[in-house]
Amino acid sequence: MKKEKKKPEVEETEKVEDQPEEVKEEETKVEEPSEEDKLKEELKAEKEKYLRLYAEYDNYRKRTSAEKLQIYDDATARAVKELLPMADSMTNALAQFEGKEVPEEFKKGMEMIAQQLKQSFEKLKVEPFCEVGDTFDPELHNAVSMTEDENLPQNSISAVYQKGYKIGDKIIRHAMVVVANA
Repeated sequence: MKKEKKKPEVEETEKVEDQPEEVKEEETKVEEPSEEDKLKEELKAEKEKYLRLYAEYDNYRKRTSAEKLQIYDDATARAVKELLPMADSMTNALAQFEGKEVPEEFKKGMEMIAQQLKQSFEKLKVEPFCEVGDTFDPELHNAVSMTEDENLPQNSISAVYQKGYKIGDKIIRHAMVVVANA
């Protein structure tokens, strides 16, 4: 029995060996991708890497551009905040001239300084806001008192103690106001 088992094993190996060489080569070709396919896959992978890198760079460029603008606005706001007391003093001084006898040259000089300050704020894109009659907005205004006034609508500003200033949507200083009919 042992001999019979050995015989079929030998026959099986002979059968595999008897196959033509062309069949063996085809089997190996199917298993391994061609060099052209390898190059196509490599090119596809490199294209994906390039597109990802390009997208990352584009996002970086946009982010840094936005950060630069934000830094500029913040720095401008800090500098302007230091100049606002001078602007308030200039406004108060000009208001004191109304109805009083003051040398014309002195009054004209103060008005010119106030105009230059206003132009400087415009160049820096600093906008004053808050006038009597505007609607009260707690995001923009700081209410220091309330009053009843039949001539004004509800939640409107009846007096402005200090103007507010902003750059775009960024508030530099809230306006100090009196609110009517709150």
